[in-house]
Amino acid sequence: MKIISWNLNSIRARKEQLLQILKKEKPDFLCLQETKVTNQSFPEEQIKKLNYFIFKNGMASYNGVAILSRHNIENYNINNFCGKPDCRHIELIYKKIKIHSIYVPAGGDEPNPLRNEKFDHKLKFLDEMLIFFMKNKNHNHIICGDLNVAPLEDDVWSHKSLRNVVSHTRIEREKILKILETCNFEDTVRKFIAPPKNVFTWWSYRSPDFSVNNRGRRLDHIWISKNSFLKSNSASIMKDYRKIIKPSDHVPICANISIR
Repeated sequence: MKIISWNLNSIRARKEQLLQILKKEKPDFLCLQETKVTNQSFPEEQIKKLNYFIFKNGMASYNGVAILSRHNIENYNINNFCGKPDCRHIELIYKKIKIHSIYVPAGGDEPNPLRNEKFDHKLKFLDEMLIFFMKNKNHNHIICGDLNVAPLEDDVWSHKSLRNVVSHTRIEREKILKILETCNFEDTVRKFIAPPKNVFTWWSYRSPDFSVNNRGRRLDHIWISKNSFLKSNSASIMKDYRKIIKPSDHVPICANISIR
């Protein structure tokens, strides 16, 4: 089973790139974040022609998640973390597996929850993620998403330079690693890819050529439940999709997972 996760940063801006991925990679599931369209405005026609079913949770101009599936599924679930209907989660159930697409709040620029409501929201969102998955610990999960945290020191181009920058602060890294460890998840990308190989999934648009200074961060993740039901066989960071015309600032990541 091939699963791809991608923050495409607007499906309107990157519809052609999305179709390219579907045609070339042929994933069983493609989990999207930052679709930035309402459900009514989601461009469905060409995706359906490629034999994908579409499950979406979207809003105008901001956030938005979706899962494109080769398998028709009767229903899907949505959880509004922090009591906000801001379209950051969607879940499908396939063969006793809960497949999630999640978009964690970015958190703004100031890493102080007392002075920055966005950062406070992010920390509370991570706390609720822990509670949510602890309650569902006995299920089989595949979690895909832009979690907006680079948890390990070498998940960023410079730990020393970024340790007080939102996405790599100590409190964020501790919270996300607590979810990973307490809920018994496996970080598929880190299982198969380690330094000195490139482990970044996001590069700022500010650099004219992202590959020259390579100042990236690993913000995108695919986790699976550690159990006898699921097994990760490989994982990859699809860096070439940062070189295409009008790329997202995030690249897709991919995991091949078998059901035992």
